[in-house]
Amino acid sequence: MNKPKLLIVEDDPGLAAQYRWAFPACRVLLAGDRAAAEQAVRREQPAVVLLDLGLPPDAEDVAEGFATLEMLRAVNPWLPVVVASGQGQKENALRAIALGAYDFHEKPVDLAVLRTIIDRALRLRELEEENRRLAAAPGPSPIRGIVTADDGMLKVCRTVERLGGVAVPVLLLGESGTGKEALARALHEMGPRAAKPFVALNCAAIPENLLESELFGHEKGAFTGAVARVIGKIEGASGGTLFLDEIGEMPVSLQAKLLRFLQDQVIERVGGRQQIRVDVRVVSATNQPLEAQIETGRFRGDLLYRLNSVTVRIPPLRERGTDSVLLARLFLARFSREFGRKLRGLDAAAAEAIAAHRWPGNVRELENRIRRAALMADGQLVTTADLELAPAAGAEETKPDLDLRAARLRAERDTIERALARSNGSLATAARLLGVSRPTLYGLLETHGLGASLPRAAEGAADAG
Repeated sequence: MNKPKLLIVEDDPGLAAQYRWAFPACRVLLAGDRAAAEQAVRREQPAVVLLDLGLPPDAEDVAEGFATLEMLRAVNPWLPVVVASGQGQKENALRAIALGAYDFHEKPVDLAVLRTIIDRALRLRELEEENRRLAAAPGPSPIRGIVTADDGMLKVCRTVERLGGVAVPVLLLGESGTGKEALARALHEMGPRAAKPFVALNCAAIPENLLESELFGHEKGAFTGAVARVIGKIEGASGGTLFLDEIGEMPVSLQAKLLRFLQDQVIERVGGRQQIRVDVRVVSATNQPLEAQIETGRFRGDLLYRLNSVTVRIPPLRERGTDSVLLARLFLARFSREFGRKLRGLDAAAAEAIAAHRWPGNVRELENRIRRAALMADGQLVTTADLELAPAAGAEETKPDLDLRAARLRAERDTIERALARSNGSLATAARLLGVSRPTLYGLLETHGLGASLPRAAEGAADAG
């Protein structure tokens, strides 16, 4: 019962009987027409299909065969379909491949060759499924919303995890789009204040004349248009966490009042005289060099010392190893589901271009590019053109690489690298994930030139989060 299912769509009873014993490694299912094939593929979910193009009602024509191929691709775009035909081989072969067939074999069939093609299709299917499974579940992470296999970013996550239960102010330093708010939320959710409010304020997004009121609140009649008392962000976060994003953009005139609050945990609303005690943990973030701003007078040194009891520096995406490709695949899987697209992944050139790009906008830029590509891609694989990225240096973009052996090797290497990442460099664990013996894994590592990467993986650089 553990044999993979092979669905054979063939209307010739003699050839169908021959196929039954020709594939001993598979559980063979037979269908004689399109309707039976659709029923079988929905009910049995075969691993691979062998399809004859000459099907009833007109076995001399290929129209019904191509209609069946399109049906199979619509029902399951991941299903490898091997087409067999004795009619106009070259023209039909090109058309079948264009419609998404995995391979084409002309009749009369050579069973030894056909077995090799089917075995190869089964192996590639296993690798693709493992790829998708590893991409969808890259491993446990201490931080919800942060996915990484990079050693530096994992260290950041462990630091945030430790700081969650301590009420000290934390300053997050990192470029725009690196995940500062996600880390700030993690600091809140991992601590004793998790049940209380998390309130975020972007200091750069609010005009200077409104920021004080937004932060501290105001009394009725405090200024023109103040028709009612308004509670500020600090007071609204009472008992919880206040996240001040882009703190480097806060006007100097307001920094003194924020410093007083941090020292005394007391505020006064604009236009009010009542002192209000507020218990709030403050987490701030910036992409600005605050030390340099202190020298120019744009930021108060005493405020910085209050904000940065602990400073956490977040590495940009370009310094996070293979994270850009890992995140791209996760985003693509998510947007494919969200938009109802049947995308199989990134082609080799697209993955190389993503790894080579500098990503000045970091994870946010990557997510936006993948979202657009998921909407606009014409084929089942996202290309560099879909991403609007230049091919990586040395990459050939003129023709798609359709060599099956090369595709299998790429998929195999990618899966091995993911298994090593999941296992934190442990070969025994990686072998179990891949379903192979350790000696086999050693041979695969040599084949793909991955032996040199093992010391780094063993140090934890390939943890997934």
